[in-house]
Amino acid sequence: MARRQTLQRPVQYLKGVGPRRAERFARLGVTTARDLLYHVPNRYEDATTVAEIAALRPGDDATVMGTVVSKGVLPTRKGLRIFHAVIRDHSGLIECAWPGQPWLDNKVERGQLLLVTGSVHFFHGRQLRPREFTVLAEGRDESSGEGRVYPIYPATEGLSQGQIRAVVDANLDGLLEEIAEREAFDPAWRRAVGLVHLREALETLHRPEILSSVEPARRRLAYEELFYLQLLHARARHRLRARSPGLALAAPPELSGSFVREHLPFRLTSAQERAWAEICGDMESPERMYRLLQGDVGSGKTAVAAAAMLKAVENGLQAAIMAPTELLAEQHHRTLSGLMAPLGVTPRLLTGAATGARRRDLAAGIRAGEVSVVVGTHALIQEGVEFGRPGLVVIDEQHRFGVEQRRALRDAGGSADTLVMSATPIPRSLALTLYGDLDLSIIDEMPPGRREVITGIRGSDDRDAAFAFVRRQLQAGRQAYVVYPLVEKSDAIEARAATAEFEELRSRFPEYELGLVHGRLGSAEKDEMMRRFLRGETHLLVATTVIEVGIDVPNATVMVIEHAERFGLAQLHQLRGRVGRGGEQSYCVAFFSGSVPPDRLRAFARTSDGFALAREDLRLRGEGNVFGLQQHGLPVLRFADLDRDYDLLIHARERARVLVSGDPELAERSNRVFARDLAERYADQEALYGVG
Repeated sequence: MARRQTLQRPVQYLKGVGPRRAERFARLGVTTARDLLYHVPNRYEDATTVAEIAALRPGDDATVMGTVVSKGVLPTRKGLRIFHAVIRDHSGLIECAWPGQPWLDNKVERGQLLLVTGSVHFFHGRQLRPREFTVLAEGRDESSGEGRVYPIYPATEGLSQGQIRAVVDANLDGLLEEIAEREAFDPAWRRAVGLVHLREALETLHRPEILSSVEPARRRLAYEELFYLQLLHARARHRLRARSPGLALAAPPELSGSFVREHLPFRLTSAQERAWAEICGDMESPERMYRLLQGDVGSGKTAVAAAAMLKAVENGLQAAIMAPTELLAEQHHRTLSGLMAPLGVTPRLLTGAATGARRRDLAAGIRAGEVSVVVGTHALIQEGVEFGRPGLVVIDEQHRFGVEQRRALRDAGGSADTLVMSATPIPRSLALTLYGDLDLSIIDEMPPGRREVITGIRGSDDRDAAFAFVRRQLQAGRQAYVVYPLVEKSDAIEARAATAEFEELRSRFPEYELGLVHGRLGSAEKDEMMRRFLRGETHLLVATTVIEVGIDVPNATVMVIEHAERFGLAQLHQLRGRVGRGGEQSYCVAFFSGSVPPDRLRAFARTSDGFALAREDLRLRGEGNVFGLQQHGLPVLRFADLDRDYDLLIHARERARVLVSGDPELAERSNRVFARDLAERYADQEALYGVG
């Protein structure tokens, strides 16, 4: 008996492939037999309910299937060139016409089987004018296509749908036999989630008999994808905790309790209280905390983080917070100093600006444990900085740091708890996908009394009126931002640029001081320009998105965004969050190009709820790489839809955590299948986990 091929076999050795075609498959990410099996269609054409050509009547809107028997391009008296093709099914012939698309003559060939949808007209006989069409097969007789659902695969140049289908058909049965033996989920597990067998799912996706069978098959692969993602998270989470056991911070809450009850200038919202309770539970546990604190701009994350830092201090330990820029570190230092002063706690600041004796003295105090709270930048992880009694590490805007920087700060903290903060609202489903190795706390409620930023979407004709409004705000003593998508003019992109428009704005506002900040400036120049704006020396700041995550300027009340259609919803929301930081009413004006604003700008104007906008962004654009999955070492989700499949995600997360808690190395006989799949399919991703 011949030895069965393995799923890891290079694709070039499969039937109908070979070296040259294998190179083309590689462009699609298909390099092994398993890859081919999982290279499932991204859509289907349903030929089971097509109309007969003979039955078509003028006025009908129909889908028909037929073989191309003739074709050509015909000119009209007005110079319009029309591509014509005559197609035939078992009942008769009909002419299809594509006005103004003569290039189709190079795409459509005689003998091809087409599926065509469009309206039927009378023009020297019946004529179909297609809205869309699909080449179902090359050189096939129309009788072979009747009653079929046609898979449409992701394709590439030199590899047609017909060629991909032929390769899949030639190899599918053998691959399905092998995959049947590698089903990872037992019958009870599948019944609990409502999953079909893996073999059935893959066979259905490649050879569906009816379209309704596709969705259960997709959900089976979606669950598998989410489960292994959560298994990676769970293993990383376990290894982080096993590496250092953590500290049980159980001292009476003399500082943190007094801070929350008496010294905060406001009452915590219910969302803040919930997050604080979750963090308290983690810090009092002997297991090391790894938690993500997520909240919108202005939702009060810093107050919750301050309470956590005081909890470390009241237990005789140190707390550190690392920010991505010196300006943000300085802002945190000012805020925490004001909050903690009534309790007799004095935070210290350590950035690259601290040099010589000042730096040595501060480092010595940190090493001796005399500095209880330290705020800093990456200077916290440079040589010579050691914590004597670390208890809590807080990382703000952690995505702005490199992997090695985050790892270094975590390691510098020894057994300290880790709290990661993010002001970029992410839907819960996506947060669990991106940060499944962290426990999640979400502050999804804004403090009472906070004024909503009034947002207007305007066309280019409204620019003079908008800048007249900006002038009135400046005359009232306020400050404003104007943000552009480009630093300099580009021949490839028709959009306003910051450097060119800066001069135009100087002539428009000659009596005011303007500043310019963009990504091509050095860090010192950017910081100095932002400090001038913070001190009120600059009235109008012209910028690119480098200010997207920036410092608070309470006196800034207007944000003008040029070419807003070029920004994502998350970016727009972060930019709007730069204003409304003080007590005055603030405004955001978003200019768009063209006659009609896109849907996401309408959504942006409707709500200032960052989580609602993030969900809308996910709906409009799909998860894809919108939130930077690849930065986190995660595979882009191919089968799962985080909106539709939230139930699968939650089940996968719970099962993965339970499995790892009982058998972290997946050594038990029943779990070896998971260990094998991780080693074969996710080794690269697992190597990147564990950073947090």
